[in-house]
Amino acid sequence: MEQNTKNTALLVMDLQTGILAMLADKQKLIGNVADAIATARSHGIPVIYVTLGFRAGLPEISTNNKGFTASSPMLSEVNMEEFTKVYPDLAPLPGDITVTKRRISAFTGSDLEVVLRAKRIEHLVLTGISTSGVVLSTLREATDKDYRLTVLADCCADADEEVHRVLTTKIFPRQAEVITAEAWNWLF
Repeated sequence: MEQNTKNTALLVMDLQTGILAMLADKQKLIGNVADAIATARSHGIPVIYVTLGFRAGLPEISTNNKGFTASSPMLSEVNMEEFTKVYPDLAPLPGDITVTKRRISAFTGSDLEVVLRAKRIEHLVLTGISTSGVVLSTLREATDKDYRLTVLADCCADADEEVHRVLTTKIFPRQAEVITAEAWNWLF
């Protein structure tokens, strides 16, 4: 697979302190994502951070949404400014773009698509937590929007290792190139 850096962006999704706290072993994931970010920056590929966040009072959460409704008691107690901060070892640099989403997919409730169109991005490289959440939802929506996709399997994590394995080995390859951060680096 030849890498076209001109129309490529790296998405760093939901790698914020409040969400990473849910993972028991996060150091390997953080190291792999840091390597992917370094690769992107060294090749002039935009790094776009996508974070999950809500307004005070959680007006974006519908009682029809089972997942977010279940999380709303915890989320209502959280300092949202702190919750949306990207983990310090992965934090954006000046010039990086951060978008805030209100749902699972990086596209829903954010201005991500406007940013991608403005930068003429056609190829998305996906990283994030969780594999069965933001990565899966974003991959599906990006596929429907005709983006070319790469998933960095070792830059994604899920609380359920078996779900992560099935998605990265059986489901995602139907719609995306699935490789490691190291393999992505070797493409350049």
